[in-house]
Parts: sequence; C-alpha cells; structure tokens
Amino acid sequence: MAVFDTPSRRRALPTGGTATSAPRRAKRDWKGWQFTGPFAVVFVLVFIAPLGYALYLSLFQNRLIGGNSFVGLENYATALSDPQFWDGFLRVVMFLLIQVPIMLVLAMVAALAIDSARLYASGFFRIVVFLPYAVPAVVAVLIWGFMYGDNFGLTANINDLLGADVLQPFAGTWILASIGNIVTWEFVGYNMLIFYSALKTIPADLYEAAEIDGARGWQVIRAIKLPAARGAIVIATIFSIIGSFQLFNEPNVLKPLAENVISSSFTPNMYAYNLSFAGQQYNYAATVAIIMGVITAAIAYVVQLRGTRKEDRA
Repeated sequence: MAVFDTPSRRRALPTGGTATSAPRRAKRDWKGWQFTGPFAVVFVLVFIAPLGYALYLSLFQNRLIGGNSFVGLENYATALSDPQFWDGFLRVVMFLLIQVPIMLVLAMVAALAIDSARLYASGFFRIVVFLPYAVPAVVAVLIWGFMYGDNFGLTANINDLLGADVLQPFAGTWILASIGNIVTWEFVGYNMLIFYSALKTIPADLYEAAEIDGARGWQVIRAIKLPAARGAIVIATIFSIIGSFQLFNEPNVLKPLAENVISSSFTPNMYAYNLSFAGQQYNYAATVAIIMGVITAAIAYVVQLRGTRKEDRA
C-alpha cells in the first residue's frame, strides 16, 4: 500500500532528528537598579531638574508688555556682549592664573615636607595646615575682614605703629590679592591632604632603588614623588579652577567693608546673584549662570584631558 507524502505528514515528520524551539528570553534582572535607583532619583532632583529649569528660564524674558515671553537665544546674545559680565569674568580669570598656582605650590611644598620624615612633629604640622579648611568660609572671611579693616583690627594697628597707611587691603589695587590671600589660607590644607595621600601610595621599593642608585633630595622628588603625584595634581587643579570660577563668598562678605571697590558684578556669580535677588531678573541671571557653567566645564575638561595625556606618556 502506497503512502502519500501529504503536507500534514510533512509537518509531523522531524527535521534533522532534533526538535527546534524559539529561544527563551532572559529574564531582566532589576537588582542593580535597586542599588542605583535612589541615587538616580536624587541626582535627577538636585541636578538635572534645576539645570533644566534654569535652561528653560534662560529662553524667556519678562517684559512689561506681554509678560513672560519666549525669546530664544536673545538672553545669551545679550550676556555675551554685556561688559559687566566680561569685566567680572576677566577678573576671575586673573585671580585663577595668579592664586591657583601659588596655592598649589604651597600645598605641594607642605605635603613634601610632611612626607620627607625630616619634619619634627609632622602630625601636628599636618593638622595645623589643614585646620583652616575646617573653618566655615563665611567665618574665615569675617576673621580676615576684621584683620583687614582700615579703622580697626590688625591692619589699623600696624598702620598706626608705622605712622602711615602702608597696608591698604581694601584698596582697588590690592583687593584681589587680599581675597586671594583668604582663599589660599582656606584651601592650602585641603590640597596638601590630596598631595600627601598620593605621596603615601608610592611603594617603598622605589625609594630603596633610588637610594641604591645614589639619588638624594631633589632628585628623588623630581624623579619619583612628583610623577607619582601627577594624577593628584590634575585633580587639585580642576577643583581649584572650578572653585575660582565659583568665587562668591569672599567678595560678597567683604563688600560692606569695601563698597567702592567690590561692585555687584565683581564676579560672575555675584552678578548672577544680584540680578536674581536684587534686580528680579531671573531669566537673565539663569543665562549668566549657564554660560559660566559651560565655560567652567569646558576648561576643566581640557585640563583633565591634557593631564591624562601627560600621565599616559609618562
């Protein structure tokens, strides 16, 4: 009896002796999000949302006729041609180029001195250098403001002793240096701790090899310690650049003592603050803040990129 190969029979026959089935989709594991979820929520609420709202404000302008109107990039064009903004920006750049290198060099010298094992009572010295960082910024500025006073405090006493106004911290030519002195006093210890931590990670084998080769003093610093601390130097430099562009507390607290010298637009942050809270120009203040944020991020990225390339070459 002949058996005919029908379509139904062909479907029933096995193909190649193995049964095939659709691959089962792997079950998604959400355990990772249980750990990162709370941080992601906080990050969105405290960073992304305010940034988005500031960007939204910068695209509008509150006019006498028409109320809050969409103006696109008009606020950015106005800010980029605003002489008050650029005057404060250039002042901050000059502050950065002078104060930051001095502060980082002093911090590195302190870190090398503590790490050298030749400094007596190095633990006490480390605490003393770091202690100013523990003082709140506003309190530190008030302390130095009292010492800078022309009619009271240490400066007035020295001028009375010398019989002339030799020290004038609130003069127009010295005000930036006076602020730089305060910032340096506050943050030398913080950067010293970063450098000192990097120096403590250097293996003892390198020092032993250097000693066998006859390296001493500055040769060890130049060949071993400074290259090992290069990553820490890059980090400290980036933090210092960001802090310089965010300069606000020191000039704002000193402003009542030097009203004719420190203006409302002395720094970009002060300018944005006064535009918002004194001038009720929230849209323009948000624009200034966003421009400064972009400039700061770009400069910090360039410094990090150059520091990373140098470290890779080394």
